[in-house]
Amino acid sequence: MEKILSLVRRCVEDYDMIQPGDRVAVGVSGGKDSLVALAALQKLSAFYPKPFTVEAVTLDLGAAEGQTAADFGPLRAYCENAGVPFTLIPTEISHIVFDLRKEKNPCSMCAKMRRGALNDALVERGITKIALGHHFDDAVETFFLSLFYEGRISCFQPVTELTRTGITQIRPLLYCGEGMIRGAARRQDLPIVKNPCPADGYTKRQEVKELIKTLEKQYPGLRERIFGAMQRLPLPAWEPLEHRRRPYAEEHET
Repeated sequence: MEKILSLVRRCVEDYDMIQPGDRVAVGVSGGKDSLVALAALQKLSAFYPKPFTVEAVTLDLGAAEGQTAADFGPLRAYCENAGVPFTLIPTEISHIVFDLRKEKNPCSMCAKMRRGALNDALVERGITKIALGHHFDDAVETFFLSLFYEGRISCFQPVTELTRTGITQIRPLLYCGEGMIRGAARRQDLPIVKNPCPADGYTKRQEVKELIKTLEKQYPGLRERIFGAMQRLPLPAWEPLEHRRRPYAEEHET
């Protein structure tokens, strides 16, 4: 966890993600990524020179017909034991996407509804900053997805200002690879919630993930070079405050 904490702090500083007095909500889905983001930010808040507080906000998507709803009890207990405020927001997003609309490509609709429900919950609670669990591999995969399916050189931003709601999204795990995060979640025995989504594992993102794995066998270090190119181009808002800062290949291994 020490390595992840170091990379999270570096990412936060590179993109000036946190300001003194910030109340940072972590969007905790129950997956390994958001749980590690929560654990790392909680640890960082104990000594970071800019004082900030951390809390967890979770959307309960409900369950589509024939699916079992997620059990967030262990997640709630974890937050209580860690002294982290926890808020669970009930929704019927799964029912709407899969049962009512019967979406053939549900991910886009689901993501849009989740963003809307989460932003509404934050506004109601007076929270203006949320940390999301997107990591190094997510960024590279999103770059490929935009290129292959939209014909654009694009990716989400490390820091995103949502002007309509006044909410700022930050992504402090961007320097952490998925293997590193998976290992940390296992070692910390984090209460991972099984994803009940019927589309889990059958998405375009999964296809791109497998493609990158195949390409890296022939072109080792491909992900690191793509990520570095995103910072050096730079994509909008991707240039670090410190130009010398960038993740190195060994930092993303398991």
